[in-house]
Amino acid sequence: SIRIIKNERHAKEMTGTVKKTITIAKHKFCLEIYPEREGCHFKEGPYFEIFGHGYEACLYAFSNKNKINKIIEKKYL
Repeated sequence: SIRIIKNERHAKEMTGTVKKTITIAKHKFCLEIYPEREGCHFKEGPYFEIFGHGYEACLYAFSNKNKINKIIEKKYL
């Protein structure tokens, strides 16, 4: 129904998820950043996830997790 569609669209707009394509060490990734949210005792986040564009990018991300986390936290958050 139309009402459900409006509610779903509204929910997507409220999440504030940011999607970007980034390149690290010649590998492309889709970066999704989720905003802060209220936790049990304090604000949590922001959180992020990366998705490799291809097998080689996924292998690079698996092997260089800490390095990629530092780059993303410094440049994109």
